[in-house]
Amino acid sequence: MEAFRRLDAVAAPLRRASVDTDQIIPMRYLITASRAALGVGLFADWRYRQDGREDPSFVLNQPRYRAAQILVADANFGCGSSREHAPWALLDYGIRALIAPSFAGIFFDNAFKNGILLIELAVEDVAALMDLLERGEPRLDVDLEAQSVTARDGSVRPFRVDARRRDALLQGLDEIGMSLRMQPAIAAYQAADRERRPWIYR
Repeated sequence: MEAFRRLDAVAAPLRRASVDTDQIIPMRYLITASRAALGVGLFADWRYRQDGREDPSFVLNQPRYRAAQILVADANFGCGSSREHAPWALLDYGIRALIAPSFAGIFFDNAFKNGILLIELAVEDVAALMDLLERGEPRLDVDLEAQSVTARDGSVRPFRVDARRRDALLQGLDEIGMSLRMQPAIAAYQAADRERRPWIYR
């Protein structure tokens, strides 16, 4: 998993609430267990018209937001089914951070496990950021170490992340990687247990 420390990047305002996982990555793209090439299906029903051409009205198809690595959305982002393809599609497109007033629980966990930083800010802060991104330079500076979001007007908005999730992102460790950090303790336990219960290891 790629480490996340600081990201100064294009940010896109997605003015939609309760974006569910079928909108993030529609069912027809779930024919693979691979994480690769899912970015083409991200928000497919909004990004493309029925003839397959891009819909220029969708925010990620607009030139100023096309290279977005940060999404700022309305509340309850990621609701619906628990498909892990949703964070995979976001990552494959290039999205590394999401900012919203709230996220659905299962999506919240899946996103962090795949290396996406989710930031919960107050409704008024999210609305202010969207306004700034629409009328000014569409970039944000997300600093996980400082736990702050800085807009191009100089305004700074602090956020909080669970310490364990923050540590995992900063070090680029998924759950297996976090477990492997305990390898010395695991080995010491096994050695002691082998002495205590040798018949288990025969």
